[in-house]
Amino acid sequence: MTRYGSGLGGRLPLRWRPARAWEQQRPTWREARPGLIAAALRRARARPAGNWFVVGAHRELAAGRPLGARPAGREVVVWRNPDGRLVAGPGVCPHLGAPLAESPVCRGRLVCRWHGLALDGRAFAGWQPLPVHDDGALVWVRLDDVGGEEPLAAPVVPQRPDPSASVCAVYRGTGVCDPEDVVANRLDPWHGAWFHPYSFVDLTVVAAPPERLPGDGAGADGGDSRGTDRGGGTGGAGAGDEEGEDCFVVDVSFRAGKRLVVPVRARFTAPGPRTVVMRITHGEGRGSVVETHATPLGPGADGRPRTAVFEAVVATSDRPGFAVARGAAPLLRPLMRATAARLWRDDLAYAERRSRLRATGTFPG
Repeated sequence: MTRYGSGLGGRLPLRWRPARAWEQQRPTWREARPGLIAAALRRARARPAGNWFVVGAHRELAAGRPLGARPAGREVVVWRNPDGRLVAGPGVCPHLGAPLAESPVCRGRLVCRWHGLALDGRAFAGWQPLPVHDDGALVWVRLDDVGGEEPLAAPVVPQRPDPSASVCAVYRGTGVCDPEDVVANRLDPWHGAWFHPYSFVDLTVVAAPPERLPGDGAGADGGDSRGTDRGGGTGGAGAGDEEGEDCFVVDVSFRAGKRLVVPVRARFTAPGPRTVVMRITHGEGRGSVVETHATPLGPGADGRPRTAVFEAVVATSDRPGFAVARGAAPLLRPLMRATAARLWRDDLAYAERRSRLRATGTFPG
């Protein structure tokens, strides 16, 4: 079992790791069973989202400037009204179609640049507001006619560390794929040390859900749920956590240098159809959360789907020095986003290839 936080006398979370060639690590392809991943994806897609879509980061809502987005191909605009309350609605001006996301916010009113139509967030001149939610890290908009679900009053937001004791950074990327391809990537933890050797080593999935849970049924995505556990080291454990979802439990070490690593244990859950959460449960950064949210953007000019990836990294630590790190949060956030961007260059390539294979009917399984 990994000795979390061991090494260097226990004062630092580092462990010395002997050099090992990339190709000498333990293969994981037998454990990463297509049917298991497909079943976990199917169950995630069946969970309610209440028609809520992530459209941006909390810090993107700068004073005097609106936030524009295109969830499911719909133009929406978000800003703060004269009372400072968040408001959202269509991004197309009801007068002659001007792009409202390019309009300034003057004393809390969004003023169209074409003819001066001013909106304060209330229904006016054919413009109708949309439900909107700011959870302190991400901004969500509810689109009932797009989601087609029973609406929820607020989005399903995973539990996060106390904002006063954590640092949050949000990465955004765009892929030529569907949200399910992004979620499938996150529900395949076995690829981590093989595909991202610059960041991860010694990855072991110590528990994973079975390919079929009670009440499971075959889904339209073609996932194979006929088996349960057929060996391969993943077992049938790990079904259920504090959010009530089946989960993956992973032991992995983050690279801190050529030979120095930081071992942790993490749990992966999918609380909604477009969300996957990784939570560190043991080791350095215990309680830290990485939330991945996938928002469909509709087809691009080539007719292929586009998906926005919003990844909120909420880091925390019980080490005394973390208070100093929090004081340097403005410097840390760009580094956190850069780390996420490097990983997502690979992971979006994974998701995009999966999408292409699905589109041509050549995806294995």
